Order: sequence, then structure tokens, then C-alpha cells
Amino acid sequence: MAEEQPPTDDAELDGPLLFGRVLDGKGGARPIGWDEARSWQPAAPGEILWVHLHRNRPGVTEWLGEGLQITEPTVELMTSDQTRPRAFREGNTLVATLRGINFNPGAEPEDMITMQLWSDGVRVITLRRYRLQTPRLVLARIDAGDGATDAGSLITELTEEMITRMNRSIVDMNEHIDELEAADPEDDAEWILAKIATIRRNCLALKRHMAPQHEALEAICRTAPAWFEDHDRREISESIDRLRRYLDDLDISKESAVVLMDDIRGRSVARSEQTTYVLTIVAAVFLPLGFITGLLGINVGGMPGVNNGDAFWVVVGLCGVIFALMLLLFWKWKWL
Repeated sequence: MAEEQPPTDDAELDGPLLFGRVLDGKGGARPIGWDEARSWQPAAPGEILWVHLHRNRPGVTEWLGEGLQITEPTVELMTSDQTRPRAFREGNTLVATLRGINFNPGAEPEDMITMQLWSDGVRVITLRRYRLQTPRLVLARIDAGDGATDAGSLITELTEEMITRMNRSIVDMNEHIDELEAADPEDDAEWILAKIATIRRNCLALKRHMAPQHEALEAICRTAPAWFEDHDRREISESIDRLRRYLDDLDISKESAVVLMDDIRGRSVARSEQTTYVLTIVAAVFLPLGFITGLLGINVGGMPGVNNGDAFWVVVGLCGVIFALMLLLFWKWKWL
């Protein structure tokens, strides 16, 4: 699950700015620094400001509240570390909190990263604490001259990329399940059961975070301001459908893991019962033989055949007859 990260060091940021671009409305953009971004105003029709910020750095809260006149509850939402995916309209602005898969080295799929988003149609502000690859991928297309042309398309590209990358974790889990199904459970059943338990936990965690994201995207599609155009709403609707399919895939993966776990446990129980059955048959066969030999082995006077040299073979023959008779009865009763 690990993925190589961009070389940017958060310790060398331009204030809280991770990167900034002024979109030209034609798919390209020019870089912009933190000082210029704080006082930026569109110089030409179609220009859009996009700044990606480290939300825990000094200066973010002040600029959002005083520079952009965003309400205090919204500022708190945008700079919070513990947030549930949601989206709502506030006047002519769109506010959203979304979550993406954490592909940082050593992270688990359920360790999702929060990205806050605010836009008034002229500015798009995204904020994060931990590294998130989605904005970098969207930025690469813009720097190549083939990116978003307005605020609505930029937001749809961010959400689409974030949802698309979720599929990677789901596909990985399905591949792991396929590998476990192909493995021989008799080789290392405990290891396979541990892997299945991990997959089930990942499925539950991903679904717990992705289900609210589904509701957030529906809120964007339903309540976004007028600058969020109809084609952007259609793109968000496609993302909602794709996310719904991913949620269904998670349910299938979870059920497949449960079926595989039940199968392994069923095989283990069957082997245990078979072993118990064999031991029971053996015990039943030797129970009367043990009784006869024990009875004849008691050390008391008057035992018949003590002085008869043929008595031993008589006892052996008697035991053989009893053994054969019991096998015949077991076969007739279908115990064997």
C-alpha cells in the first residue's frame, strides 16, 4: 500500500502554502506565492485562484476569518483534525470535508486523510494536515496545460480523483481474498484466518468513512451554488454512482471474507470430528477386548486354564472372533 511521496518538505513551506496556482480558464495556470495569494484579485476574465494549505500552520485561521470573511464556525470546521465527511452551501460558497485513502508509507487503508474545501466560484481553497496525493495529481494536469478551467471543474476533478484512488484499496483486498481462497487452509489455517480478519476490519473501516462521503457528494450535487454548473453536477453524480459501486464491492469483499472464514473453520471442525470419530471406533473395538484380557489377567486362585497350554490360544482366538464380529456389526450399522 505504500506509495512514493513528492519531495516537498512541509518544513520548507511558503508560510502555510503547499502550492498555489492561478488558473487561466484554458486548462493551464501560473504559480502564486503566499503573500500574493492573500491579496489576490482576478486580473482577467476566467481566472481562478487555487491554494492548497497546511491547515495547522500559523496564518491560516486569520486569513480565512479576516481576509476572506468566512464565518467562525466554518473556519473551525475547515481547520479541524476530527471531521466527518460533509458538504453544505453557505451563501454563494460551497464548503466540504472529504476523505481520501492514506497511501503514505506504513499507513493502513482505513487510515484516511481529511481534506477540507471551500470555494466561492473565484477562489478554491483546499486544506490538509497529512500528505494527500490527490491534489498533486490534479495539479500535475494543470501544470501540463490540460487541467480544470473553472472552480466547478476543479472541485469535480478533486472528488473524482479521490474516489478513483479508493478503488485501489478495494481491488487490493479482493486480490488478497482470491489468493487466500487459492491457498491450502491445511498449511497454515491460523495465518489465513488472521489475514481474513484484517481484511474484514479494513472493509468495515473503509465503509464507515466512505458512506458519509457518499452523503457529502449528494449534498454538493443538490445544494451547490449557481456557479457550480450543470455539467459539474453531472460529473458529481457519476462520482456518486462510482462510490456506490465501491460500497457494494466492499460488501461483497466482506461477505467473501466471511464465507472463506466459515469454510476454513468448517473444514477444521470436520477434521476434528473425523478424528474424534476414528478414536471412538477404536475405543469401541478394544473395549470388550480390554474387558476380557483384564478379567483373565486378575491374579486370584482358581483361574480356569492356568495350567492348560492351549488356553492362551483359545483366548486369542476368542478375541479375534469378537473383533471380527464387531467390525461386521459396525459395517452393518454403517458406522464404517
